[in-house]
Amino acid sequence: PDAARTSRTHWNIGTNSLIEALKQSSATMKIGAALLPLAAGLSHAFVPSSVAPTTRFSQLSVSSPAAAETDDDALINTTPPPTRPLSPLTFAGQVEAALIDRFGGAEPIQRVLDSWRWADGDYTHKEFMGPRQDPPATDPKSSNCHQLAPSYVADLTCRQFWDASQFEWAKTLENSYGEIRKEFLSVTADVDALSKKGNNIWSGALSDDATGYGEGWKTLVLVNRGMWDPVNAKLFPKTARAVHESGIPATECFFASMQPGSDIKLHTDFTNFVLTSHLALVIPENGNNKCRLTIGDEERQWMEGEVMAFDTSIMHSAVNESDEVRFILMFRIWHPDLSAKERDAIQFVYDCLEMPELLSEDAGTRWMAEERVKMARSFPDVGEGLSSSSNEKKRGRKGKKGKKNKKKGGGGGGGGFA
Repeated sequence: PDAARTSRTHWNIGTNSLIEALKQSSATMKIGAALLPLAAGLSHAFVPSSVAPTTRFSQLSVSSPAAAETDDDALINTTPPPTRPLSPLTFAGQVEAALIDRFGGAEPIQRVLDSWRWADGDYTHKEFMGPRQDPPATDPKSSNCHQLAPSYVADLTCRQFWDASQFEWAKTLENSYGEIRKEFLSVTADVDALSKKGNNIWSGALSDDATGYGEGWKTLVLVNRGMWDPVNAKLFPKTARAVHESGIPATECFFASMQPGSDIKLHTDFTNFVLTSHLALVIPENGNNKCRLTIGDEERQWMEGEVMAFDTSIMHSAVNESDEVRFILMFRIWHPDLSAKERDAIQFVYDCLEMPELLSEDAGTRWMAEERVKMARSFPDVGEGLSSSSNEKKRGRKGKKGKKNKKKGGGGGGGGFA
């Protein structure tokens, strides 16, 4: 349950009936807080980079190019319905009330409140984004430039690829590429030591329905929903520091591998209020167009040392046609159009989904939950890392049996609220 719980992709709470039943049957908030994570964990697991919630893949049937071409429903533009306050007797309603209280009213975070209400009502935003691109696409039947976003904030810019050079953090990460790549290759060379010391090293999809990503996609998580994994971060201290000091507005950060001869089928990550970014680390046949990413109708190849930024609420796919494994450092970043308060509001929802005790009526319980969240979101003491000495590697192979993977699986959700 813990791995599934920490791997949710967007903030849809489609099993609200189960959550409500648990809430109504609980005598106190304390009991509800204990049960809610289990309910959420049972209902939503995500694919790596990740992984769409199981309910969404089965309902939308757009996990492959063929499905996208034949599913007329996937080509319909929807209009977000009017919203109204949620019932305070539900978990979603309690989150909403806490948001309004925390941010001094509804006005500064109205878009986030609307998003949360739409998710609670199972609304999925569908829109053909071709006309907004440069050059524009006009035929929705021949284009893949469709946005599908159950986790949807209104009026955000939607483009296939963004110009990463406009972001200072991207330039900083590119300058750190050599150091990050060197550390990555050193630490991952000893798979046994890494697996014994790390959390869910090279985890695959946690959902059987996440078939679009294929078996060739694996992840190693450093940050999930704004919270550092201190164990994995300590294994890659130079990378963790470079990410932290770059100032990247990341909600997720993880290494991702893609096996030779594999592909990732056409799919969406279901969330429009985060963008996705890659720092290409190891690209087989670099520059020969063997490893490619397609967002909507635009295709680009990964180039070692370069940062790409793009919108994965649009249908997208990838391929590795080489004979070697491709490695990237992947991020989910806040959409640039969000205000600071809107980012904080969405982060608070993330925190409530991870730690429902934040909603407790007991001040002491709330305070303890808030302190735990602060600790989880603070940059950890990463020390020198696993690659600091060959003796450490030897101990990893021959010493006592290392720790099992403890939590935080799969890596890199679509950045939403499921």
